[in-house]
Parts: sequence; C-alpha cells; structure tokens
Amino acid sequence: MNSIYNGNITLSIFGESHGEAVGIVIDGLPPGMELDMESIREEMDRRKPGTSKLATPRQEDDQVQLISGFFEGRTTGAPLCGIIFSKDTKSKDYSELKVKMRPGHSDYSGAVHYRGFNDYRGGGHFSGRLTAPLVFAGAVAKEYLKNYGVEIGAHLKQVHSVEDISFNDLDKHIKTIVYQELLQSLRGMRVPVLRASVGEEIEKVIIDAKSEGDSVGAIIECMAVGVKAGLGSPFFNSLESKIASLAFSVPGVKGISFGAGFGFADMKGSEANDPYFIEEGVVSLKSNNNGGIIGGISVGSPIVFSVVMKPTPSISKKQETINIETNENTELEIVGRHDACIAIRGIPVIEGILAIALLDAYLEDKKWD
Repeated sequence: MNSIYNGNITLSIFGESHGEAVGIVIDGLPPGMELDMESIREEMDRRKPGTSKLATPRQEDDQVQLISGFFEGRTTGAPLCGIIFSKDTKSKDYSELKVKMRPGHSDYSGAVHYRGFNDYRGGGHFSGRLTAPLVFAGAVAKEYLKNYGVEIGAHLKQVHSVEDISFNDLDKHIKTIVYQELLQSLRGMRVPVLRASVGEEIEKVIIDAKSEGDSVGAIIECMAVGVKAGLGSPFFNSLESKIASLAFSVPGVKGISFGAGFGFADMKGSEANDPYFIEEGVVSLKSNNNGGIIGGISVGSPIVFSVVMKPTPSISKKQETINIETNENTELEIVGRHDACIAIRGIPVIEGILAIALLDAYLEDKKWD
C-alpha cells in the first residue's frame, strides 16, 4: 500500500475508519511557520460528523494532536505529525460486510488486492474518515498561503437535480477582495451555495433521499483567488495534474474539470479563449473559461475547478451482491451510520487538496528565486 504523496512536500496518511486513530505526517514544511490552531480547529469542525441532520450521526470531535514538528507555536522543519483519535465506532454494524460485498464500495476490490487481510470495518483505510487528515493538511497549507493573500472556498454546484450557478457566472469584474469576502461567507453556511434559495432545495433533496434509505451525488466547485501567475509547469507536473492527483485521492470523487470543463465541447475558439487586457499595469483576463490555468501554469485569474462525487454507496435499500465466502449470489441491507450526500462534508476536503497543491506549487516556484 502506498498512501504517500510526493512533491515539494510529502504527505503520508495512515489509519482505518474503526481503528484507534487516523493521521498524517507532513514533511517539507518550511521552519518557522506560524499555525493558527483555532483556525485549523474551525476547518476540522466543518468536516466532522454529527453536526447536522444532513450528516452521519457518528460523533467524533476530530481534534488534532500534534506530536512532532511543532514547537512554541511554529513549525520546526521536522516532519509535522497530526493524529486524530476515534471515539465513536460501532464495528458490529459491519460484521456482515466481511463476506458480503457492498455494491459501489471498495469491499471487493480491497479484499482481492489485500488478499482478504483488509480491515473492512467502516471501509477501513478506504473510508471517508481518512479525509480528516487531509483537511488538517489543507488547513496547514492555507496558513502558508495566507502570506501570499490566497483565499480558497467552495460551494455545492449541484446536488442530484438541484443546480446552483457557477463561480464563472458571477460578474467578471469582481475585485479580488470581494471574491475573498464571498469565499469566507460560504464557510459559514450549513449548505454553501451562491444562490440562497438553492440551499433549501438541496436540504430537502438530501433529507428525502435519507428517509428513503438512499443517497445522492453532487458536484463541488472550488475556487482560489489571489494566486500569482507563473505557478506550475507543463505536462506531467502541471498545476492541473497536481490538483487532479490529489482530488482523486478523496474517496467518492469520480471526475474533475477545470473552468468551463466539458462545456468546451459546445464552444468555438472565439468563445472559449480568454482575452487578455492590461489595467493599471496589471495583466488580467476578460473571462475565465480555462479556470485560471493555461499550459499547466497559473495565469493570475481565479483557479476554478469542479469535482463530481458519487452517491454514498452505503445505503439501507436492499441490493444485489455476492458472498465471497460461500461464492454465491445474495442480497444485502446495509446498517450503520452514513451520509446521504458525502459532498456536504466533502467541501472542506476539496478546499484542502487545492491548498495542498498550491502550497506545493509555491514551494516549487521559490526554487527559481
């Protein structure tokens, strides 16, 4: 198993859903970084379970215990290790899943790959619980990016059949400071959306799915403003490659697009191109169809991308499956506590992976100074 991200920083993630703890080791952080632990606490609270009727009722406080790399309020330059202990596990809910494979989940692929030795409780190492350490790493990255005036935020662009507007639908001449205020306001919403009326519709869709023993998919759109031009590189180490690689490490993510994304298929070049202009000596773009990245390198406009998250596979409706012990076809009714829409708590995770990618890119860019 290789649960390591290698770049200008190295992330090593560990733990299982129903194990003693989950955590992460971050290597390569500059020494002397101040960490606002209250701000990091707020980021962790946004993802933690049991906070509303829209999330799983599992109760975890998700407090991060720092055990290395942090001294007297600053990073030391040594590996920063954060551990999040688990308190509310109900492993008996998953006993049947040792032999009955959940459709859409990693039970079967994990059992085959790890020769039957995988921890199946709550999804084990494949669980969304492992996104808690990613949020912590993203929160640390956000602390670094504050020094460069970078602000990151996200909203639910779509949940099942309910759609919100896109960041690119907003006034093209919004100033960075207004964008920053907008992204900050999204963090305070239970259902982060750009059109307030959409939030109530989304809540109803999720609650209805939950009452039916089902779940719904969603699209999260994420934005970073204040990002300098020139970050990234072409081809294999492009800024898009970094973001996409990290995005696909988030359980449930099945697709990603930047800017207009698949909408480019309906455009002509004259419509798709983002015209440049200079105002007060600053190079800007009149549109942002490319999502702030061209040739794998940032151009100074907001970074905008979307990810699609599939419906939670653990649903209580009866489903067809197999029993790998008896080698027979069977049926399964899943019990336990699950989110009816994982994207609600996935928002800070997607923000976090963008922050990690940008931290990596800024550290790479410093090598040229």
